[in-house]
Amino acid sequence: MLLRKYMSLLGVGSAQIDLILEKDVLIPGDPVNGKFLIKGGTVDQDLQLIECALVMVNLKTEAETVLDKVLFDVQLRIQPDGDDMVPFSFLLPLDVPPSSKDISYHFKTKLVFKQGVESWDEDMIKVVKG
Repeated sequence: MLLRKYMSLLGVGSAQIDLILEKDVLIPGDPVNGKFLIKGGTVDQDLQLIECALVMVNLKTEAETVLDKVLFDVQLRIQPDGDDMVPFSFLLPLDVPPSSKDISYHFKTKLVFKQGVESWDEDMIKVVKG
């Protein structure tokens, strides 16, 4: 048991997050709705925060720009091998240019624990003209 706890502190067997969106093709100004699915690891962990950033990627230069970030203060104990869901809601900014061969978008989600390594997820979206 002690070995599993130390392994999760290093990221092995820690809880994982997956952002599940209702739709992934969006128009600027659209509400973005979904849920975070949090899967427990090998030991219980105390979740402190979910951070979700909208990232624009310039595909020519591979430069990433964070356009907006939402923090969800979640005081939750993630049980081993358990599943938890947290609702997600976000408003896509009006001024984002549409996706193209040069521009792509994704949500980068991070689980922050009171102890242990952070867990990451990325979910692509497509922005189209309204």
